[in-house]
Amino acid sequence: MSKSIKAPLWEKLQAIVEEKPVSFHVPGHKNGTILPNVSWGKFREMMRYDLTELPGLDDLHQPETVIEDALALARDFFESRETYFLVNGSTVGNLAMILQAVSAGDYILVPKNVHKSVVNALELSKACPIFIEPAYDETLNRMTVPLFTDIQQAFTDYPIKAMIVTYPDYYGTTFDLETLISYVHTRGALMLVDEAHGVHLSLNYPCFPASALSLGADFVVQSAHKMAPALTQTAYLHVSRHYKGETHCLKHYLQMLQSSSPSYLLMASLDVTRAFLASQTTALLDQVMASVKAVRSILSGLESAYLIKEYTTVDPLKITLQPKLSYTTKAIEAAFRTAGIYLEFITDQDLVFVHGLAPFTEQEKLQYAVNYVNHTLKKQAKHDTMKVVRKKVRHPLTKLVCDYQTLASFKPVFVSLNDAINYVAYESIIPYPPGIPLVLKGQRITKEDIEEIRQLLAQKIHFQNNHITQGVYVIKEI
Repeated sequence: MSKSIKAPLWEKLQAIVEEKPVSFHVPGHKNGTILPNVSWGKFREMMRYDLTELPGLDDLHQPETVIEDALALARDFFESRETYFLVNGSTVGNLAMILQAVSAGDYILVPKNVHKSVVNALELSKACPIFIEPAYDETLNRMTVPLFTDIQQAFTDYPIKAMIVTYPDYYGTTFDLETLISYVHTRGALMLVDEAHGVHLSLNYPCFPASALSLGADFVVQSAHKMAPALTQTAYLHVSRHYKGETHCLKHYLQMLQSSSPSYLLMASLDVTRAFLASQTTALLDQVMASVKAVRSILSGLESAYLIKEYTTVDPLKITLQPKLSYTTKAIEAAFRTAGIYLEFITDQDLVFVHGLAPFTEQEKLQYAVNYVNHTLKKQAKHDTMKVVRKKVRHPLTKLVCDYQTLASFKPVFVSLNDAINYVAYESIIPYPPGIPLVLKGQRITKEDIEEIRQLLAQKIHFQNNHITQGVYVIKEI
């Protein structure tokens, strides 16, 4: 692993900006001299670095000089065969690696609690997904990771060409990925990993779980902005040194799916973030862990929620709380927000805090917020709270009612939630955050599904379906 803290793309950008060049090229803000609004004056300095493919700045889609230098440092640091800069987020990485791995008619094994970008990639690839239902944790009241016996059964029943997993999940939960990768490879299949929340696992720090790339996964997508200090919408896509296949198609899909005018601010952010990760030492990370302990100590003073216990298989930077009886996550989050503290996300039963890769420096403000939440909620009238129980009749392996090509040939019909039972969903139904589909496009809607949707709506959980309170689009002919 290279520990170089050079950032060649960022250094080249700085050098060009220091020359104070006159712009007769795009973008139209002309190095920040033309602003859309006077209030944008604060962005003027940043816009000077928002350049285009000028001589010396290389081309993301055919890197040969300064971008290639930055990618070479990334390959060395992440110990990959190939690494790509992504300016359309982890989403485009998931799309590209799935399109690379499977084609129309190929079988791919997919846990049901994947991100919506994975489901969209399945539809684009026209592959045949076999959905595996993860194990249910009664204590946490949520799906966690697939059972190994179910995975073995899937490979027995179907000619699986690839498998994708989320590692770690949105709560930081990991599992024995190394054993899974070994098994998948013995069955001649590819292992794809959506590691959007795990770029920091590449640091090989003892308190963090191991990274998917170090465990032998073939393709790995890592967000750079979720757990590292990159700009939003940046990510890395890695090809393992163990993978011996061609990647021409992967490059083609990245060119197809990514912008032909990639932001140099985003690309420089990826370059600098890799250098930041390379600069981390055990001593610095020990300070981060001490800070995590201090933050957990402060949050333990909440009277309305309790901390989920720490486990070695859970990323310590993800701190999850669950409300006590008579309290709701909505009320707790609203009180925190009023006190100036913004959480990563809430569900009807979880409040998730994400600690950064540096010691937290606003402990007094957090302590004030905890005191404020305690005081505010103590004054509010307590009500009975409804827990959305997600344990259902378990179906370890399921297929869509029909493939995506056939589904596209039908005309969707909009029906009320009650009328949707037993029809095939024409759209995925997605509570957000974190963006895990509750019902998949092509799945037959059950009474249990509708009951859970209604329970979540009663809890005022947001859906990425604007019309969900009125109904859903279904296929009636199937």
